[in-house]
Amino acid sequence: MNPETLNLHLRKTLSRGRVAQSAPAGCPEIPLYLFDPSVLEGPLSHDEAQAVVAEPAYWSFCWASGQVLAQWILDHPTLVAGKTVLDFGSGSGVVAVAAARAGAARAIACDIDPAALDAAAANAELNGVQVELCADWAQRPGHLDLITAADVLYDPENRPLLEAFRASAEQVLLADSRIRNLANPAYDKQAVIEARTWPDLNEFEEFNKVRIYLARGRL
Repeated sequence: MNPETLNLHLRKTLSRGRVAQSAPAGCPEIPLYLFDPSVLEGPLSHDEAQAVVAEPAYWSFCWASGQVLAQWILDHPTLVAGKTVLDFGSGSGVVAVAAARAGAARAIACDIDPAALDAAAANAELNGVQVELCADWAQRPGHLDLITAADVLYDPENRPLLEAFRASAEQVLLADSRIRNLANPAYDKQAVIEARTWPDLNEFEEFNKVRIYLARGRL
């Protein structure tokens, strides 16, 4: 996957947009193609700002929760070794890449955004690993050992995912920086780790505290 493909995706909303290879501070062992902030030599025009807000390229940033979840997997490889792992809402693909690097038998990046799937493919190639792509949660493999997800609960309507994940895999590993209390006893908090989105978006400090949760599934 040529990174120029990612540039083309970015330029649909930001004419100056491009990606550059960098290593997020929260998971420095995993290089990624991410948004290159050096292109923003001046303020965004009104049209550029409107376009970016209307269709944000989430995949072009490595969010704090994604970094923490990826590093957690690298630090705890037995969670994924030899297993089929699906990362829901994969964005840049960093978590799926981490799972592949930590020895997963199958690492699957699942995202409804075609640009995110292209990013996952490009970043897998950059890291020399194989990552499968899934464009629709409904088309996921029949057996999953582990589902991972980072910051997918920002919308209250997504809360049912907590039980959907448990019903679909033997374990669920979740990272979240948006909700202080999941209010779901099935999810055991493992740690709270600080990280910042890369490139840094200067978010509120509260969004830099990432909580890791582990839950048993029902399979």
